[in-house]
Amino acid sequence: MGWYESGIRKAKALPTKALAEHYRQIKYTQLNSDVFTGIVTIDWQQMRKEYEHSKRVAGLIEASLYEIALTLRNFERLVGQFNSKQITQSAIDRFVLERGKEVKRSTLNKDIRNLKAFIHWCRKNRYANGEIEIRQLKEDERPVKSLTNTQIKKLLLTSKAYQTLRMRILLALGTGLRRGDIESLRISGIDFESSYVTTRSKKTRKSMGSRPVPVRIMEELKKYVSELKPDQEKIFIDRFNQYRWDQIREKLGLGDFKFHDLRRTFCSVLAQNGVSTAVTQKLLEHSSSGLTNKVYTNVDPVLRHAVEQIPVNDWL
Repeated sequence: MGWYESGIRKAKALPTKALAEHYRQIKYTQLNSDVFTGIVTIDWQQMRKEYEHSKRVAGLIEASLYEIALTLRNFERLVGQFNSKQITQSAIDRFVLERGKEVKRSTLNKDIRNLKAFIHWCRKNRYANGEIEIRQLKEDERPVKSLTNTQIKKLLLTSKAYQTLRMRILLALGTGLRRGDIESLRISGIDFESSYVTTRSKKTRKSMGSRPVPVRIMEELKKYVSELKPDQEKIFIDRFNQYRWDQIREKLGLGDFKFHDLRRTFCSVLAQNGVSTAVTQKLLEHSSSGLTNKVYTNVDPVLRHAVEQIPVNDWL
C-alpha cells in the first residue's frame, strides 16, 4: 500500500490483504491527527451527530436537545460547517459577534453556554485544542417579578370562582413547582398526614420523594381531592386555562405577570423570611445558587428591611 506524508510518497509491502487494510486504518488515523496537539480531524456533521447522541445517552430531555441543535445550526449559518481543526478562537469570536447582532444578550448567553459545552466535549474527544476560551457576556440586571402579600390575597380571592386554577396557584405559591410539574402531580403521591407530595421534574428529571407543602395548603388540597372522582389518578385532568389566567391578571393590573412568576414569588417570599439560599436552591431544584439569587429572588423588600435597622431615630 502507498500514501503521501508531508508531500513525499511512501509505500509499505504487507503479506496479506487483511493486514494491509488494518495498517491502512492505523495510518489514516495518524495522518489525520496533529502530531503536536493530538487533534483528530473530523467533519462538522459527524461531530454534531456524535455530540447529540452523547447527550441523548446522558438523558437530556427533548427541549434541551432542541436548544443545543438550534445553537449549532446558528453556528453553521453564521460561521460555516468547519471540520474539527478549523474550530478556532477566531471562529468562535465571529459567531459571538454575528449572533449578538440578531438576539438579546440573554439569548446570546444561552448560545454561548451551549457552544461552550460542545467545545468542552470536542476537547475531551481530541476534536479541538485546549486554547479556545468562551466566556458569557455580562447582562444588565432585570428586576425579578414577584407578588406582595396584598397582591397574593387579591389573586386568590379573584380566582376563587375557578377551583382548579386556584388550586394550581396555591400549589405554585406553596411549593415553587413549575407549571408542568404541577400538572403531572398524582393523588397517590400525596401524603396528607405528613404534608408531603412526591414530585418528578419534567425539566431536570429529578425526583423529590418528600417535598414539603405548607399545612394550610395541604388542607385546601385535601378538600379539593375529596371532591374528585374516586378513580381519578391525576390531581388535574383539565387543561390549564391561559385565557382565564390572562383575565385575572389583567383585572388585578399585574401587567405581563406570568404563571411562572409565582415560582419567583415563592423564592422571594422565602428570602424575605430569612430562609437560606441553599435551602431555596434545593426546593427549586436549581443547579446553582447564582440562578436562585439572580433570576428568581426579589430582594428589594429584604434591602428595605435591612436599611430600616439603621438607628436613625437615635441620631436625630
